[in-house]
Amino acid sequence: QEQLVESGGGSVQTGGSLRLSCVASGHTYRYTCMAWFRQAPGKAREGVAAICGDGRLRYTSSVNGRFTISQDNAGNTLYLQMSSLKPEDTAMYSCAKTNVVLGSASLLLEYAYNYWGQGTQVTVSS
Repeated sequence: QEQLVESGGGSVQTGGSLRLSCVASGHTYRYTCMAWFRQAPGKAREGVAAICGDGRLRYTSSVNGRFTISQDNAGNTLYLQMSSLKPEDTAMYSCAKTNVVLGSASLLLEYAYNYWGQGTQVTVSS
């Protein structure tokens, strides 16, 4: 059974930085994709960034240039380096994983992922 465990959330002021980590169990393959999603109170879950074993990357436009997704060589630990944080980045951040081959258009879609972590809270104050 695949398990994902996130860490690294916290409270920062506007302009600050945080690095989230997600440790995944189970196997990874060249076509494995992992992603970060976030959900703010009262809002739908949103795909933030995704990375696949074949090198594909994708970011939602609101974090382009501020967030960087990466993973370790084994593909078991996922990171999200967040810089220039804004109050609107406040949310519960969750990592997700799939071993199903995804088209690039699906990389930030919630339904495309079948394994999820519990989430880590990020709060950005003004």
